[in-house]
Amino acid sequence: MLSGLYLITDENRDGRLAQKVEAALKGGAAIVQYRAKEVRPDDRHKMAQKLRDLCTEYGAKLIINDLPELARDINADGVHLGQDDMPAVQARQILGGGKIIGISTHSVEEALKAEAQGADYIAIGSIFPTGTKDDTTLVGLDMLRNVRKAVRVPLVAIGGITPEGAFEALEAGADSVAVISGVMADSDPARAAKEYSLLFNRGKDNPNGRVMTIAGSDSGGGAGIQADIKTITLLGSYASSALTALTAQNTLGVAETYQVHTDFVIKQIETILDDIGTDTVKTGMLSWGGIVTRIAKVISDRSLLAVVDPVMVAKGGESLLDKEANESLISRLLPEAYLLTPNLPEVTAMTGIEPSNIDEMIEAGQNLQALGARNILIKGGHLDGDATDILLLGENEYRLTGKRFDTINTHGTGCTLSSAIATFLAQGYPLRFAVERAKRFVSLAIESSVQLGKGHGPVNHFQAAMQLLHEQASVD
Repeated sequence: MLSGLYLITDENRDGRLAQKVEAALKGGAAIVQYRAKEVRPDDRHKMAQKLRDLCTEYGAKLIINDLPELARDINADGVHLGQDDMPAVQARQILGGGKIIGISTHSVEEALKAEAQGADYIAIGSIFPTGTKDDTTLVGLDMLRNVRKAVRVPLVAIGGITPEGAFEALEAGADSVAVISGVMADSDPARAAKEYSLLFNRGKDNPNGRVMTIAGSDSGGGAGIQADIKTITLLGSYASSALTALTAQNTLGVAETYQVHTDFVIKQIETILDDIGTDTVKTGMLSWGGIVTRIAKVISDRSLLAVVDPVMVAKGGESLLDKEANESLISRLLPEAYLLTPNLPEVTAMTGIEPSNIDEMIEAGQNLQALGARNILIKGGHLDGDATDILLLGENEYRLTGKRFDTINTHGTGCTLSSAIATFLAQGYPLRFAVERAKRFVSLAIESSVQLGKGHGPVNHFQAAMQLLHEQASVD
């Protein structure tokens, strides 16, 4: 069964093709197609061998575009043919048995013909508009659905595939999605590939997705690692954890903090990764600069997809990071963040901007992106009126507005939101959908909260998860 992220190489203009492909393989690419018609034969052969060795190392398949002789000579896994290339039967004679042949199609008729010719998979596209090729035929998602009904072999959706588009293509029946610039042109091909690869977690057997939380303990149970584990588990994923600090706290505030030794924090993380692994990481309270720096290095070295909740100030106003940790968070952890989820006081601490309206929130978010964070979710709960959050996905901006509830029982909302986002990402939702779904979960948790203690009580994780499950069942 051909499934997973299907990476198509670009023209290697910067001379880093092998390096970028290896990064993408590290991020989870399952198939690599080498396109090299215009490359000199000797150089093409050397690069194809290098890519074959990389794919073998990472357990991926290597497909050669339109050159069955090259595929045969380097023992690639197969060849991909266009409508104007040689017939599949001729390619099969060159390759021999046991090799994969894929064929590009643009209609149900072409797909049926390709299947009859013995294609092992069929590529259908262009699903969305694309600037990669000038002669593409736009077919759309409806054609993908029609082809899915007509043929039995695996389908690869191609053309203009963004993560959100990939999600739609998979929902429409694709088994794989082909991406070129979405990974090869990205400044971080490993994380770009990871973003696409996680989409294939949809529909897998429970526990659906693995999430590691790296955070401090809340002895009151409303926030911190306790809230994270509740959230991840109730939403249906597997939770692992690395404890960074102990706190003595309740609904009235933090009485005392005890830091876990940095070496032991890292030992927890690496022990989990070396065995269980994880699909996403959520970071919360990190206490001091040494922990922040070491965790940032692990995230970088392992190409982890991290949702970073910069826990800097407790709800009661107590500082949870020292000066060194603040500096390390900005200089070391921010550039490793797939998504940063600050509230307004944290935005001010990191940028010096004190947002009082939506435009200033956007400006602050762009500043944080300039500091290295890939995507930003600024939580607007501290402003008056409806709770409007700003989500910056690369250059795209989204305003997410939710109902404000008249309650003081909001302890743990930040931890719950970030861990819910990490969970939905691990379950195969693209980032915007994951954020929207997590925001709905937090709203339900606040709405159903009950008063515990004498101060800011916790949100109701259990009731929110049950309600969200009911809403999903109604949609399905």
